[in-house]
Amino acid sequence: MNIAVFFILFFFVVSVLLGIQAKKGKEMNLEQWSVGGRGMGTLFIFLLSAGEMYTTFTFLGASGSAYRDGGSIFSIVTYGCLATVISYWAFPAIWRYAKKHQLVSQSDFFVKKYQSPYLGVLVAVIGVIASTCYLVLQFKGLGYIVSATSYGVIPSTAAIWVGAIGVTIFVMISGIHGSARTAILKDFLILGIIVFLGVYFPIHYYGGFQPMFEAIENAKPNFSVLPEQGMNVSWYISTVVLSSIGLYMWPHGFSPVFAAKSENVLRKNAILMPLYQLILLFAFFVGFAAILQTPGLKGSEADLILLKFSKQAFDPWFVGLIGGVGVLAALVPSSLLLMTISTLFSKNVYSVFAPSTTDKQIGKLAKYLVPFISLVAVYLTLKGGNSLFSIAIIAYNFITQLAPAFFASLMRKNFVTKQGAFAGIITGGVLVSIMDLGNMKIGQLFPYLPQVIKDLNDGIIALFVNIIVLVIVSLMTKNMVNAYQDSDGLETTTVERKVLIQKESNS
Repeated sequence: MNIAVFFILFFFVVSVLLGIQAKKGKEMNLEQWSVGGRGMGTLFIFLLSAGEMYTTFTFLGASGSAYRDGGSIFSIVTYGCLATVISYWAFPAIWRYAKKHQLVSQSDFFVKKYQSPYLGVLVAVIGVIASTCYLVLQFKGLGYIVSATSYGVIPSTAAIWVGAIGVTIFVMISGIHGSARTAILKDFLILGIIVFLGVYFPIHYYGGFQPMFEAIENAKPNFSVLPEQGMNVSWYISTVVLSSIGLYMWPHGFSPVFAAKSENVLRKNAILMPLYQLILLFAFFVGFAAILQTPGLKGSEADLILLKFSKQAFDPWFVGLIGGVGVLAALVPSSLLLMTISTLFSKNVYSVFAPSTTDKQIGKLAKYLVPFISLVAVYLTLKGGNSLFSIAIIAYNFITQLAPAFFASLMRKNFVTKQGAFAGIITGGVLVSIMDLGNMKIGQLFPYLPQVIKDLNDGIIALFVNIIVLVIVSLMTKNMVNAYQDSDGLETTTVERKVLIQKESNS
């Protein structure tokens, strides 16, 4: 066993032990397991939020896309900063409503706002699908990192299996507390490693940042500039708008919000988060520095550039340290995703069709589903897929279709009906699925459109259609007969009302 393998295994074992130990002194009912008893302070909320945003993508997709795609990668930093501005105003409102109604999942929020358990089922299904894609991305990244940094001693498949087993164990035992405890170690280490690499490579190989970009410009003119077609200005703006709206539509993004002990904690977090975006710049610098030093990588191979470049430059012990930190970068978001998927399925899908289920039974089911979800994610991971960046974009496009109904629900007088929300989400989700999975672009369907429209992100087009359908259907169904108005001024059918009443009595 070489020294690199030792570091990787050491960090894996430490992360699992930290996660398990986090349960100590806590009774893990559903609320404690999924949202930490709503008592987490600024530091833990900050680390959990960073844990879901700074993942294996920071090690792989960010540097790989900078290496492969050039200037388009800066869209990530842009939308991350804009998203935190949105969170400053939206998160406190979510927190107040969630605390008042004792909500524990994103789907709960939609159910209560629109008084529709079946809308909650739809939101949960979309959340499960998108989150599973994101979990696959984490496992895939984990396999890449461990295989590369162990110099092939630990195969990618073995790393994925062992990582999935480890994270499953501490999620079942400690829930969100395990995620928060592990995130402390992960965030401090990832900060140090990425900043060091992002500074070292440009200075070591080029003498500084400016000389690096000058050398790239001389060798590949306009590489760091947005092209006239494809990932151009139109794509950039639409992607930034879409992703800034959609960043906090991820269901696991609601967990830190619900877990906060006060709304002021969330405002502080929104102020701090843009500073954390600077980490991504250093990951980009690694990718840019490698363009002339390690040329020729194509497609998904480019995702490995940070690891390949590091192996060229450093001794095995430091490569192992990078691999160990990469393991943490995969396990923390994976734990949040596993917990969120199991909670959504048990509380917002199963219990709707079995309304007599008690909260205690839901809590047990959520924990027991974790290993099954891990198995499904491992299967999908090993089956293959696209580059990390393309997987992330597809998942973002899909989950963002929840945004119109969500933001409408925050309005003081929400005109959107549950039928309108349902129709908009379905329409946007189907459209973006057809366009992304079928590789159909708006320019192919309508070749005579101006180039600025052809190059729009597929997700923003689906979102626009989503909003139109949502508004039209809401206006048509606003005065439907047999609608029931709840205490928040929202409507529900008689059948849905019975489900809600049954669930409230069980609680």
